[in-house]
Amino acid sequence: MAEKSCSSAEGCSRESCEGCPSANKPQSFLEELNIYSEIGHVIGVISGKGGVGKSMVTASLANLLAAKGYRVGIMDADITGPSIPRMYGLSGQAMADDQGIYPVITENGIKVMSLNLLMPDPEAPVIWRGPVIAGVVKQFWTDVIWGELDYLLVDMPPGTGDVPLTVFQSIPVDGVLIVTSPQDLVKMIVKKAYNMAEAMNILVLGMIENYSYLRCPDCGKEIPVFGESRVDAVAAETGVAVLGKIPVEPEIARLADEGAFAKVSGPHLERALQALQLLDVKQKEE
Repeated sequence: MAEKSCSSAEGCSRESCEGCPSANKPQSFLEELNIYSEIGHVIGVISGKGGVGKSMVTASLANLLAAKGYRVGIMDADITGPSIPRMYGLSGQAMADDQGIYPVITENGIKVMSLNLLMPDPEAPVIWRGPVIAGVVKQFWTDVIWGELDYLLVDMPPGTGDVPLTVFQSIPVDGVLIVTSPQDLVKMIVKKAYNMAEAMNILVLGMIENYSYLRCPDCGKEIPVFGESRVDAVAAETGVAVLGKIPVEPEIARLADEGAFAKVSGPHLERALQALQLLDVKQKEE
């Protein structure tokens, strides 16, 4: 039997639309990428709560990718608390023309877009409601001229609110990395982020534990200053791999404060790098 064709707007009725081939198709909210951009993979960096160093992990992974020769961008989607430009010492406003907005490039070649690069005063508070913030995130995808990128890392705000939902619905995210810390709340933090990604049908690539330990400068002993790690137990329960354990390193904090984060090498994220490289392998196989 031939499929029914969709009726015209004038003649459409409940009866005529029953059996329409498009009636049961899920609605897509994906936004069109800027026509002057071509992006290989979009990776979200998320957490169930704030204060776990998500931006630091995002920037460290971006540095590692750039050092390996990949073309990398960072979308700072933490609209109300953007920190990426400050970490890299980026100042001034991003340039724009009739074609779109141009990201600002770090010392080590990473393209960055953040609200702080669009506002006259980067210290002015962003007192906006959710829909406005979500609209800015969409514009970072539709209006920013990213050019050719192998990886675009999206630094999410903490939690499971408007912005993560907007990113997951509006941007074709290939996978997410969950950032956590070795504290009592780790199970709840990871589960919140994990369950949201699962609900949105987004691949969870793995977990990264930040502030994992402090290495004694004298004897080299690893000191768990924030408590014993629980990330391996949570990983076993969820079936999500641990892709890195990052120690507390005062030198990294100093470089971030000085706007010199481009000098950070990200040596503790090799497994996360491998997970991203596997996306390329799977893409070629398909």
